[in-house]
Amino acid sequence: MFMTVKQASEKWGISDRRVRVLCAEGKISGAYREGRGWKIPADARKPADGRFKSKESLLAQIDRKKVELDGRRPLTAGEAARLNEEFIVEYTYNSNAIEGNTLTLRETDLVLRGLTIDRKPLKDHMEAVSHKEAFDFICELVKDNVLISESIIKQIHYLVLADKKEDRGIYRKVPVRIMGAQHEPVQPYLIEPKMKQLLQDFTDSSEHIVTRLARFHIEFEGIHPFIDGNGRTGRLLVNLELMKAGFPPIDIKFTDRIAYYNAFDEYHSKHNLSAMETLFAGYINARLDMYLDMLQD
Repeated sequence: MFMTVKQASEKWGISDRRVRVLCAEGKISGAYREGRGWKIPADARKPADGRFKSKESLLAQIDRKKVELDGRRPLTAGEAARLNEEFIVEYTYNSNAIEGNTLTLRETDLVLRGLTIDRKPLKDHMEAVSHKEAFDFICELVKDNVLISESIIKQIHYLVLADKKEDRGIYRKVPVRIMGAQHEPVQPYLIEPKMKQLLQDFTDSSEHIVTRLARFHIEFEGIHPFIDGNGRTGRLLVNLELMKAGFPPIDIKFTDRIAYYNAFDEYHSKHNLSAMETLFAGYINARLDMYLDMLQD
């Protein structure tokens, strides 16, 4: 079984261009050229990236690429549409799949086009449509550079949780536990003060945007302010702040969910932020590569 350059790019969270370079340099075991493309073994492992010696150098690389991207703005309407077209479907699929939604990527695309998938729950259909609406909403917030607030967070959650009308945009009133997690969410009476403190800390922080968002995301999910929809809402908030800062939105893949879950446990058990920070940085770096590649065409 083989995968394409694009499939390897998505699986490993790096750009198509980087995959082709690795193939050409013989760093992907078993990969060979066929015509103008490459055949990559489906079980091939992502080669270690020797370009980055430390977290700081990767963040510096990200900053340099963002400056390069800024130099090509403003994008035309056609360029913006091209960059967002595939992302919206894949992002909706992955973010929902992480939370147990059973729609495939193809089915998610069809649902977002207005079709109904036979033998799939109505809830899964509603989650796909509502996630797309929530993403459209944060794109509007980005245009107006709206400050993040409890009100904004509740509005995003209201859109996300379309299938549970009585719980939309409302902090939970009962204790909860996250199965398998090493952290227990705060008691309901602590949610509001913890959220206010979280937003204040995020606003006051002078850390790199990647570091700030990694910490914010883990802390938000740790508070677990809503009865359901916290993961989808939290990932939308990350993209809201990334896009406001001029970065492309990121899509944490369903296939990377174990690394994603482990990053939370690393922080809560060892106070280690680097796992989530590295995950975010890798996705942002790959997205910047993709944007720059497409704008060179």
